Amino acid sequence: MIKQRTLKTAISTTGVGMHNGEKVTLTLRPATANTGIVFKRVDLPQPNEILASPTAVNDTHLCSAVEVDGVRVATVEHIMSALAGLGIDNAFVEVNAAEMPIMDGSAGPFIYLLREAGIVELATSKKFIRIKKTVEINDGDKWVRFEPYHGFKVDFTIAFDHPVLEGVLNQVKIDFATDSYVKAISRARTFGFMHEVEYLRSNGYARGGSLDNAIVLDEYRILNADGLRYENEFVKHKALDAIGDIYMLGHPLLGAFSAYKSGHRLNIQLVRALMADSSAWEFHSFDRLSDAPASYLTQEWAGQWLSAQ
Repeated sequence: MIKQRTLKTAISTTGVGMHNGEKVTLTLRPATANTGIVFKRVDLPQPNEILASPTAVNDTHLCSAVEVDGVRVATVEHIMSALAGLGIDNAFVEVNAAEMPIMDGSAGPFIYLLREAGIVELATSKKFIRIKKTVEINDGDKWVRFEPYHGFKVDFTIAFDHPVLEGVLNQVKIDFATDSYVKAISRARTFGFMHEVEYLRSNGYARGGSLDNAIVLDEYRILNADGLRYENEFVKHKALDAIGDIYMLGHPLLGAFSAYKSGHRLNIQLVRALMADSSAWEFHSFDRLSDAPASYLTQEWAGQWLSAQ
């Protein structure tokens, strides 16, 4: 069977929050089967735990933030994307500030941390959410959609009025039956425009943003000396974000996700719409590996990165 996964050991790192600019220590810890992904604020005196779920997301302005009983952790989408990419079902994500560290603006550093901690299988079957019928959210010319599919694939398109983005591929189609999350998606960085950065900082956001953790564009060009990591890094980062937002379901997806000009708000609206329609989805497990889709038998899923228990 396809089993649930957690970490072999705890691991920590430090960084800064993209928006609050505060130094933050992040610790990832193992968790038992059926725990899910749980965020904890260790800087607060009272015990607190925030289970990653669609209802826990209370803010999608500039990032995805979770909050329960006044306890908040912002910018969770990149670590959620990395956890999804490596098939980790159960973990505690501890921080000593109100925002996750931005690291280099991608999921790459989190992939590194998770591999360094080691990944182990648990003696419990992994539960997938299988899409049974199409669910779609429209907002003007923007839209997002889930459709039935025996596996997991993403089709994302962006549209920005900027000279640099007019000259690159602004669509990405990734089928994880044949494409590697780590190689194809994980290193794509967040991006922003200089005039927006100045406005955000004047309003208390992006205080931790820099050329070290984001692609920054002025009116005509990319300001980062090292350029792009992927030709279509902009849209790949949007896909990375979406994978993190989708993993707020708490389970890996069996289905196809498509989007046009979407962001965190629409992604989370789609996840909530799916969960609200019990006829559109069901839990599913695989007792035999031969029945599982190739999407969940790629190198990240087949055991290449598993550690001995």
